[in-house]
Order: sequence, then C-alpha cells, then structure tokens
Amino acid sequence: MAIVVIGGHSRSVGKTSVVSGLIAALPQFHWTALKITQYGHGICSANGQSCDCACADHEWAISEERDRSGKSDTSRFLLAGAESSIWVRTEQGRLAEAMPSLETRIAGRQNVICESNSVLRFIRPDLYLTVLDPETRDFKASAREFLDFADALIVQETANQATKWTNVCLRADTARPVFRIRPPRYVTPEIVEFVRSRLGSID
Repeated sequence: MAIVVIGGHSRSVGKTSVVSGLIAALPQFHWTALKITQYGHGICSANGQSCDCACADHEWAISEERDRSGKSDTSRFLLAGAESSIWVRTEQGRLAEAMPSLETRIAGRQNVICESNSVLRFIRPDLYLTVLDPETRDFKASAREFLDFADALIVQETANQATKWTNVCLRADTARPVFRIRPPRYVTPEIVEFVRSRLGSID
C-alpha cells in the first residue's frame, strides 16, 4: 500500500482540489481517500457542531462517506473516483487517539491519499506534497513544521510572486520540484506524472 499526503499552509488553498484531481487522473491506483479535520474547543467531533460535551466518545469520530453528490469534501473524493472516502474528526491535539482505529480502517486498502498536515506526526508517507498560496497570509504551525519534508511544492501563481507570509523560508533545493498552478486548475499533467512515477517506483 502506498500512502500519499496532501498538505497545505491554510484553509481554502486548494488541498481538496489537488486530492480530487489526483484521484481522477490516476484511477488505476484504486484510492481510499482520507480527510482529517481537527476542531477547536467547543466543537463536537461526532458531528462538527457547537457543543459543551466532554465525553470520551466525542473526542474523535471516523465515518465513511456514502454521498456522491460532491457537496462535501469527502463526497468530492468519491465523485472524483475514489473507491472509498473516510472522514476523521478529532479535537485539536487528539489525533493520536484516533490513529489506531484509522489504521485498522485502512488496513488492506490498495492505496491511500490523505488531506492533512498533522497526520505526518504518526505516519511516514511514500509521498508528501504541500499546496501553497502566496496571497493567503495564514500559515499553520503544522504546515510550517513539515514544510521542509515535502517531496514537492504546489504553488499558486500570483501577479508579482511576492508572498504575504512572515517568518517562512522555503528551502532552496533544486532536487525538489515546484509546480506552478493557476486555479481553478489545481492538478497539471506534470504533477500527475510526478506522482505516477514516484508511486510506480514503490515495490
């Protein structure tokens, strides 16, 4: 089983679009898609709604998507062609508690593609790509933590290539590809070929 992780430095930078695009472009990998969401205090992991619960069974939840309408991120994965789509929801900082159950869920699956940064604390993927938008100022701590471990960068093109980030330095490494994208096209033939060639080399 190969594991691909797609991260990004903030919300709404195109992570879901990259995952969906790769699923659609590489159906031969028979993907199981994962989305990991960590909620702040006062949000219930069972349903993503505001609550005051503190029960152990509300610290995390895992569900399998059935809807193929494309109205949610996990539904978009199914619509793109994923064989299954799983949504993991936890309280902030409690992903570790959900990992044993998640690992059981994906055991025996052919290939996994996961939208997350934080999962990198618990697994070593075969490929990690991170999506960056220079126009989005926010830069998550988890994205900053793992930025140098990315096998390739997917960077949205801007008019002047200046970034709004502060205290973020992209490692200069000619061996690490940087793929430029122009939304709404988030996955280019070059990105598809990079993923295909990297996964094709896995025994």
